[in-house]
Amino acid sequence: MDPTTSGRFRVHDRRRRPDIADESDGGDPGAADAEEFVLVELADEPVDPTAPDAEDRYDPLYATAEGYEGDLGEAVDALRPGFVVDATLAWTDGSARFRDVGVVRKTRFRFADDVEGMFEAAVETWRQIRAEGEPVGSITTRSNDGDPNGALYLFADAPGSDTFDEVRTGRLPIEPLVARVNESRDDDGPREVFVLRPAAHEFVAVYVVFDRDGVLAQTVRDTYDLGAGLAAGLDASYPGGDDGDSLVSDAADDAPGESNGSDDDPLDDDDDFDALDRL
Repeated sequence: MDPTTSGRFRVHDRRRRPDIADESDGGDPGAADAEEFVLVELADEPVDPTAPDAEDRYDPLYATAEGYEGDLGEAVDALRPGFVVDATLAWTDGSARFRDVGVVRKTRFRFADDVEGMFEAAVETWRQIRAEGEPVGSITTRSNDGDPNGALYLFADAPGSDTFDEVRTGRLPIEPLVARVNESRDDDGPREVFVLRPAAHEFVAVYVVFDRDGVLAQTVRDTYDLGAGLAAGLDASYPGGDDGDSLVSDAADDAPGESNGSDDDPLDDDDDFDALDRL
């Protein structure tokens, strides 16, 4: 009997399977096109970032995304990056396959590289971070009514590095950022997490939007062509500056939401969480 692992997992991404043995090694010539899920197992309790094994708690694992049948096949096909699932994985020759899976929360992860027109809150915050000589920073964004609507984290993407790929593959874990939002909110609704690398700036933005079905999430999707969004422009502004252009205009540095103007942790000024520890 194949060994199994049961638990709660984040579907981090679905991708083409890398490092497949080529045909000359006797591998399946069609295997190079096989796809797999990048999964991150979620701990039952919050992870202490100072614990000796904290870094290992978010190591990604990989499950075959194809070849399922019946109800299980339909359930696996319906999985999307960002979903939280309860699942049992069966291991055969080092490869994991779903034995069963059920969706717990439909948070979405969306990735976009080389984006044009990065929104103003991100660009202005990045300038402040760099002026202070820091490689990472964060702010809370707010609606025009002043209500918090997202947590924006910025990571340096210096020449020779590939922060975007590290985030997408799970090597740079963003799960703690999502967990912090979930812990800080009064609701248990799904979030929308946008991982954006602008073409004109050397940083990667991880934007945890509180309401997946809200105006902000729809606007960001529309702006960067990441799924169903709003067809109309939405005005926003950055503190201390003039009102921004419509987010869906062609102008660069438009803003999807107001910032609070701070580079402190966006959720709790007294918390000792540090994104520098890559947790």
